[in-house]
Amino acid sequence: MLDINSKVLLNNGLKMPLLGIGTWQTKNGETAYNAVRIALDAGYRHIDTARVYGNEESVGRAIRDSGIPREEIWVTTKLLLLYGFNSDKMFEDSFRKLGLDYIDLLLIHFPIPLIVKRNWQKLERIYKLGTVRALGVSNHSISQIKEVLNIAEVKPVVNQIKCSPYNYDPKMHEYLKSQNIYLEAYSPLTRGKKLNDERLLRLAKKYNKSTAQILIKWCLQKDIIVIPKSIHKNRIIENADVYDFEMADIEIKELDSFRD
Repeated sequence: MLDINSKVLLNNGLKMPLLGIGTWQTKNGETAYNAVRIALDAGYRHIDTARVYGNEESVGRAIRDSGIPREEIWVTTKLLLLYGFNSDKMFEDSFRKLGLDYIDLLLIHFPIPLIVKRNWQKLERIYKLGTVRALGVSNHSISQIKEVLNIAEVKPVVNQIKCSPYNYDPKMHEYLKSQNIYLEAYSPLTRGKKLNDERLLRLAKKYNKSTAQILIKWCLQKDIIVIPKSIHKNRIIENADVYDFEMADIEIKELDSFRD
């Protein structure tokens, strides 16, 4: 039975928490700091940020101030490697802002045409410095992941993509599983756009849960790493309260078929 401490075994032997909190559009300063502190107090042990979010400093400070041993918290950040960008300096800036001894997972935020392979090699160079424990990609297509795998010395452990029942790509999921790479879902709550869907409301009523909890549970039951985002204490806590029910297989398949 899953719980908030449940983890997945990555292809490099590390264990990554299935549930985390995302911090996209969470402003640097007290907003980001408080959201991360609330999440950690609620039992989350997986924090996702990115250089372009502009909140790494507050995220790192919240982790340090929490008093929780560093090794108990999984921290992901991302680099957007555009043409001509100095990846080493970008990483040094992120690492300094986070203020942590190491980063658990470093992702390429978006694939850039023609330099997908070159950017992966830049990430591998950073990895060899010893301050990053795992590498991955975000927003990559199957063909772009194949490009990476063709030259990779260090295999990506995840592909973080926009994922909910409304845009679920079973071909992507199956391909990732065939390569022992995890699918990680951002925007699993559809940015709130589908939370009043009658089909979700019916399931929520049956299990006495919110529609957001139904969407998070769908990810967890499909072995998808999930990082719902909120800055509100009650929602952060609610989003983690998803371990006292289990949807039937037929209901998971019904959710699989939802589309925008």
